[in-house]
Amino acid sequence: MSKKVKKIPLFKDLTEEARFWDTHDVTDYLDEMGFEDVNFLPQQPKDEILTIRLEKKLKNLLVKKAKRIGINPSSLTRAWIVEKFLEENKKKYD
Repeated sequence: MSKKVKKIPLFKDLTEEARFWDTHDVTDYLDEMGFEDVNFLPQQPKDEILTIRLEKKLKNLLVKKAKRIGINPSSLTRAWIVEKFLEENKKKYD
């Protein structure tokens, strides 16, 4: 008995796609997926410290968001800052 190849449906938005993957096993769809080579830049030492003050409510929201995605608030804030610089400068951040 051969295993039937399943097709990944087209989704109208990310919410629909997220619901799909919450209820389906990705290994059933590996034949449809491509693999990409991913290169990560070596981690740069973070030897500079910047202290910022936030309103308590904003800090709490930041902590909750970071927890939801599984990183600490400092890493999330750093990622957002780098993302903003890249977006505005349209070039790699050194």
